[in-house]
Amino acid sequence: MPVPERGPRERMVFSAAQLIRRDGVGATGMREVAVHAGAPRGSLQHYFPGGKQQLVNEAVDWAGRYAGKRVARFLDELAHAGEPTTPAGLFAAMVRQWTDEYAASGFAAGCPVAAATVDCAASGDATREAAAAAFATWTGPVAEALTGMGVPAARAGSLATLMVSALEGAILIARAERDVRALTTVATELAPLLDAAVEGSVPQG
Repeated sequence: MPVPERGPRERMVFSAAQLIRRDGVGATGMREVAVHAGAPRGSLQHYFPGGKQQLVNEAVDWAGRYAGKRVARFLDELAHAGEPTTPAGLFAAMVRQWTDEYAASGFAAGCPVAAATVDCAASGDATREAAAAAFATWTGPVAEALTGMGVPAARAGSLATLMVSALEGAILIARAERDVRALTTVATELAPLLDAAVEGSVPQG
C-alpha cells in the first residue's frame, strides 16, 4: 500500500493499518505506530483521545475505504490495458494486487480488516463493528461494479460477498503456505461462475 502524503494524524492511521495487517491488533502498540509514522509519541493522545481502540477502529475504517476505492482503479486499469471489463476480470485484478505484493515483498502482511476481525475478542465489540462496516464499504463498490457489467442487482451483492470472502480466505492460506497458489486458484475457479452471472451470457460447459 502506498504511503499517503498527508498530515501526522492521517500518517498514524495509515501506519496503524500497516502494522495491524502485519502483526495483528494485539501486537501493535501505540509506541510502534508513532515510530512507524515518524510522529511524536505525545501526538497520539492529542489526535486519539480514545486511545488504542480509537486508533485501531480508524485504521480499520481507512482500510475499508481504501479497498472500496481500489475497485474503480481496477476498472480503469483494465480499460487502459484493453482488457475486457468483466466480473472475472475485476476479480483477477483484485487478486493480482496481492500476488504482486507477495512477489515483491514476501508474505509478511495480510488484510488489516481481517486481522482486526480475528483479534476482535481482544480489541472489543467496537472493533468488530468497525470491521463489519469496513467490509460493507468494500463490498458495496464491488457490487456496484458488477451491476454496471450487467449482473442483476438482486445477485450483485451476494457475488460481491463471494469475491471478497474468497479473496480473504486465499490471502490467509497464501500467508500460511508462503505461496500464491490459493490466490491464483480462486481467480481461475471462480471466473466462469462470475462471468456467467452477467445477463445474457452464454453458460460455459
